Amino acid sequence: MPLTIRRAADRGHGRHGWLDSRHTFSFADYHEPAHMGFRSLRVLNEDRVEPGQGFSTHPHRDMEIFSYVLAGALEHRDSMGNGRVLKPGEIQLMSAGTGVTHSEFNPSATEPLHFLQIWILPAQRGLRPGYTEWKPTGNAVEAKDVVVISPDGRDGSAVIHQDVVVRRLRLAQGDAVPHEVAPGRAMWLQVARGQIAIGDDRLQAGDGASTSSTGRLTLRAEAPAEALLFDLA
Repeated sequence: MPLTIRRAADRGHGRHGWLDSRHTFSFADYHEPAHMGFRSLRVLNEDRVEPGQGFSTHPHRDMEIFSYVLAGALEHRDSMGNGRVLKPGEIQLMSAGTGVTHSEFNPSATEPLHFLQIWILPAQRGLRPGYTEWKPTGNAVEAKDVVVISPDGRDGSAVIHQDVVVRRLRLAQGDAVPHEVAPGRAMWLQVARGQIAIGDDRLQAGDGASTSSTGRLTLRAEAPAEALLFDLA
């Protein structure tokens, strides 16, 4: 099955003093017509935030926005009254809908923050704003393949207003997981840590791989790995 690879080194790069950000798709001052998104996946940024710094209160609308913490802590506050500090492996998902404001900060005075910031277009505009989250509990803490976001909240996942299922993969070296790309659907895999092979293609941290071809894939860790897999309509 053919894959399109988006290498980490080819991403856009924004350096703003306290923030180091890598952009898989066009974002802010980085504009690349060949990389405007994939299906409903519109933004996929890998952000590193210095201690005590962050994004001050700013508005969003008509977007599903989620953060996945890789290291450090992320403090989220929004105009719906939600306030939360997320730790590694946890997800918060905000449905901006008709409009919200929020801020995201690194609350630590000493430790850097490393997280993925992801935006997905909603299935319809003008939704009521909402907030949902996922944190690993029980078997999900060490599970190698777990659903973290879905439109129906399956398995305790965060709820998104789009036909997208997001799985977190956490694989030991040699572990393998299958993925079936159904007719009319597509896959994006974003590697956060380690190395994953899909057939003859080898992906490192920061690499992404996509396909809209129908068929079965096997994802194998060639080193301990962590990744997000998007199953998209």
